[in-house]
Amino acid sequence: MRIPLSWLREFAQVPADATAEDVMAELVKVGFEEEAVHRPTDELKGPIVVGQVLSLVKEPQSNGKTINWCQVRVVPEGQEQTLTGKGIDPSGVQGIICGAHNFVEGDKVVVTLPGAVLPGDFHISARKTYGHLSAGMIASVRELGIGEDHDGILVLSRIGLDPEIGTDAMTLLGLYDEAAEINVTPDRGYAFSIRGVAREYAHATGTVFTDPAAKVNAPAALSGGYGVKLNDDAPIYGKPGCDRFVARTVRGVDATRPTPPWMVSRLRLAGIRSISLPVDISNYVMLELGQPNHCYDLDKLSGDIVVRRAVAGEKITTLDDKVRALDVEDLLITDDSGAIGIAGVMGGANTEVSDSTTNILVEAAHFDEVSIGRSRRRHKLPSEASKRFERGVDWQVANVAAQRVVDLLVELAGGTADEAGTDVGTAPDAVTIELPAGYAASRIGIDFTEEQITGSLKDLGAIVLKDEVGGSYVVTAPSWRNDLETKEDLSEEIARLFGYDNIPATLPVAPPGRGLTRTQQQKRRVVQALADAGLTEVLSYPFVSKSANDTFGVAEEGAARTALKLANPISEEHGYLRTSVLPGLIEVARRNHSRGFRDLALFEAGSVFLPDGQLGTASIPPLGVKPSDEVLDGLYDGVPDQPLHIAAVLTGHDSPAAAAHTPRAWDWADALDIARLVGDVLGVELVVRQGSHQAFHPGRAAQLALRSGDVVGYAGELHPKLLAAHDMPARSVALELNADALFDAAPDVIVAKHISGFPVATQDVALVVPQDVPADAVLAALREGAGELLEDVALFDVYAGQGIEDGKKSLAFGLRFRATDRTLTADEASEAREAAVAVAAERFGAVQR
Repeated sequence: MRIPLSWLREFAQVPADATAEDVMAELVKVGFEEEAVHRPTDELKGPIVVGQVLSLVKEPQSNGKTINWCQVRVVPEGQEQTLTGKGIDPSGVQGIICGAHNFVEGDKVVVTLPGAVLPGDFHISARKTYGHLSAGMIASVRELGIGEDHDGILVLSRIGLDPEIGTDAMTLLGLYDEAAEINVTPDRGYAFSIRGVAREYAHATGTVFTDPAAKVNAPAALSGGYGVKLNDDAPIYGKPGCDRFVARTVRGVDATRPTPPWMVSRLRLAGIRSISLPVDISNYVMLELGQPNHCYDLDKLSGDIVVRRAVAGEKITTLDDKVRALDVEDLLITDDSGAIGIAGVMGGANTEVSDSTTNILVEAAHFDEVSIGRSRRRHKLPSEASKRFERGVDWQVANVAAQRVVDLLVELAGGTADEAGTDVGTAPDAVTIELPAGYAASRIGIDFTEEQITGSLKDLGAIVLKDEVGGSYVVTAPSWRNDLETKEDLSEEIARLFGYDNIPATLPVAPPGRGLTRTQQQKRRVVQALADAGLTEVLSYPFVSKSANDTFGVAEEGAARTALKLANPISEEHGYLRTSVLPGLIEVARRNHSRGFRDLALFEAGSVFLPDGQLGTASIPPLGVKPSDEVLDGLYDGVPDQPLHIAAVLTGHDSPAAAAHTPRAWDWADALDIARLVGDVLGVELVVRQGSHQAFHPGRAAQLALRSGDVVGYAGELHPKLLAAHDMPARSVALELNADALFDAAPDVIVAKHISGFPVATQDVALVVPQDVPADAVLAALREGAGELLEDVALFDVYAGQGIEDGKKSLAFGLRFRATDRTLTADEASEAREAAVAVAAERFGAVQR
């Protein structure tokens, strides 16, 4: 929200010398965030004055252009020029070259004299051009930085001004004013107005606030005006889309009159461009009071206005000349011709006010926040009106805003207001909150006095009554604070107005018996272990494409897969929730690789979304009522399973190149080692088998399972086609594990193995087996056959070729034997090895080489 200081000073006691920075510093005290300062004089410097064109000579040029050689008076006739500087003529008449042709002799214009600076650091000086010494410039609104019109120079009579020659044009056009911009949080919609900000400034400074609504003389009741019906037959959550509609009529309006410069200046500083006098008045009142309103061309209306929901297939052409297909949930303003506006969002083109408009119907209504928010998002149509309605507008100010618009149309556009008017609807019940006397103190940690509590709440505009029996306060929230609903809300407001800087910082005492859950501890151990191993943790979006889920969500291509489709995705390319962490992780790696980071070891621990059975509920519980346990159970039943997965992607090399050091490229074995590291940290043994997954290389993928046989993940080299499609380096590897399954399988206490002090006995064995026998299966047979003396067994060589029968391969294993109570003899180790070989021979026909 941008706040022009001249406007704020009308309703709050802002010192005359206060800057935008000073105002923001005060507003920060009451919980606002400062955003920016908008000060025209940061880019615009004088001398810039009003001049009158005395003569204009058109001079055609050889390049085809025609320029005007002008003599412009910049001081009143008979007075001396008081400004000095190079290029400023003491006579008060400046010779200026101008290329525009939209002015004539006698017009009063804005003249930037030598020494002035325009936006873009454009310095004005006397210079020789087209055979003349041009000492100054006749300015357009774009050159002054106050608009986009650059078709011609600014003629003051066309904006309703006839100032004295030599007048400071910056003062005339409001260019010495400045605006403070603050960030308004969604729960404080009242601050999207000068009225709301002025009240907050008064809170912050302890000064007097003048309510602009109180300065408007609005009639207590209206009747006999334009016909309006509220007919919402499908309210959202049972709340009518419109519960108040005020309509006033002004006749004989001259819509072609220029908007006064003071209003244009304030609108511009507030971030709204001037369009036409009626539209500018509408926007001005919205900014001042926080009540959006709309002006209809009365003569274009047909029949009564009806506020209703759209019907299927209905369309409307909005003010931006776009035809929009309406949803049955959209709240509309209609007449006999059909839709003439999307309520609270944007009006229709058919009833738009134009230069030919003479009679205007003014609308000021109160709409439901949810209805307006949904329509705005559905049509991707943000507007100043919807921004305010979504956050809540004061129900009580609608008639005041309508009267303010009427008064300005009468004053500035020459209209005549009808005494009759329309005000239909039902006022909502006032929100009454019980605040126990000591509640705010217990929540904030400050012993507030009764005067501090009641004073803060009354400053907000609330009505406060003291229950003499129970000692609590009964607080009626003001109509403009729809965010105040609970005693917690009131406590926050008391603390805010008391001053956050006055609340001491104290460290709360942690309650006993709390700490990380078993799952939280397990996750932290795994994440820390991966980071300690040299991997970098990243976070990726959980939104992926359908094809990504098809590829990574199931092992077999074309297998059945379910995924959760988003109703309102950030883009059509990312319309689903992920069923695997790898798509997002690969995208992070691809983006880093495209920016020159080639050696990567990334991992992520995140949820995946696996819908199964019921999704969502048939209806959403109403607001303001705590759902029953049955309703909550139904909501939880409709939430998809969201197990934690851990994934990693490795590309490039394991270390940077250096003198006397050749880095090693990551390979499938590294992915497998990382998976085993996760298992080791949790105390879970992972069974590694030859695997098959459509996202991985057909021959370089491992399936990871528990001893129970449950598959918990895959590791290996990614498929070459997938890597090429993602512009990733060849031979990149990855892994993904179902962390929740590992957590469930992990023991509560990991018992360290006994370390024997006796020496190890090593034996190697090479076995010839059929080509299709997995090495892991042979390794498992050796482990089983070797018995309890076997400490470790590892595959260290695979060979097929000369000396090996076709269709077979040689697997070489290293076996480590050790006893806990003695030194093994060579015979004992050999005996254990032979027992291991015997099991492998029995199962697979293995033969020693």
